[in-house]
Amino acid sequence: MSLLTTQDVQEALALLGIDTQIHTFEESTATAPEAAAAIGTELGSIVKSLCFVIEGSPIVILTAGDQRVDDRKLGAIYGVSRKKVKIADSDTTVRETGYLPGGVPPVGHRTAIPVLIDSTLQRYETVYAAAGSANAIFPVDLSTLITVTQGKVVDIAKEIDRDV
Repeated sequence: MSLLTTQDVQEALALLGIDTQIHTFEESTATAPEAAAAIGTELGSIVKSLCFVIEGSPIVILTAGDQRVDDRKLGAIYGVSRKKVKIADSDTTVRETGYLPGGVPPVGHRTAIPVLIDSTLQRYETVYAAAGSANAIFPVDLSTLITVTQGKVVDIAKEIDRDV
């Protein structure tokens, strides 16, 4: 199965009416800390696009770079135990989104996948999302991202003990 590219993401953005340009870097932007460092922004403004499988059905979670997804909260949304919530493996991620982990964009997926958006992203007006490869990012207004993904904004971030 062939991988989709940053060009596919740029075309998807254009089709969705999003006027933004993908920025490609020499260094990796595959992790949220790498992406934040590359563009010089706060870690929380980086959108991590994570593919999960819940009882056999894929879903894309968009979460802030400084957060972790709480599998209990995610399971509760779908009325299942956290044992039914799994991060998708690389093959599943590629099959469903068209992109390798570390480069999954929030739009332009190979298949129609439901999207949930971590409510902690609402701290930012502009966020930065992966653009189809491990070294490409694009800026987008969060309100636009919510609209074009038809994503549901939910509380799915794991409570982090900041005193440790």
